Amino acid sequence: MIGKLKGVVDTLEEDHVILDVHGVGYLVHCSGRTLSALPRAGEAAALFIETHVREDQIRLFGFSSAAERDWFRLLQGIQGIGTKTALAVLSTLSASELTQAIALGDKTTVARAPGVGPRVATRIITELKDKMPGFSASEPLAAQLGGGGVAPVQGGAAADAVSALVNLGYGVPQANAAIAAALRGAGEGAKTEVLIRLGLKELAK
Repeated sequence: MIGKLKGVVDTLEEDHVILDVHGVGYLVHCSGRTLSALPRAGEAAALFIETHVREDQIRLFGFSSAAERDWFRLLQGIQGIGTKTALAVLSTLSASELTQAIALGDKTTVARAPGVGPRVATRIITELKDKMPGFSASEPLAAQLGGGGVAPVQGGAAADAVSALVNLGYGVPQANAAIAAALRGAGEGAKTEVLIRLGLKELAK
């Protein structure tokens, strides 16, 4: 099973890249977002890989981050969503944007992806709201906020927002610090959904 490839970009196409690894060219299907972030032909690149093995073929799917790969796996667990639709979602929304949209129940944003109508978007939100991977271990701000030096957020909408981020998989210190930063920007009277949105943006920086 291939989990990651490091090599040189040989060819970039609309839906895939050929990555030359010590003289062997691997054809790797990627989201448009991942493809646009790859360097030019002849330059070094690395991709996280999801390998699909069937009786008649082996297909490799590549991702710029482990978080994007985790979303690819989760999306395919939903009835009616295959590799093409999962890549379309990830071409339209980054991992952090998808996390935010699901946390806020924003089906309009999810439905922006080609092939994802309101019904499928609702299904994605409903089925993944309790399964979303926590990105605190890999996100820069989360690492910076890992210490316990921030006073706990107290009461009301802020406490509800912290609880929501914890339920999404973030650690209590990271969630607390992110909502504290959101409060500084939005003010003490901000609603819970606003604080969640701003907190996720802080964690995604």
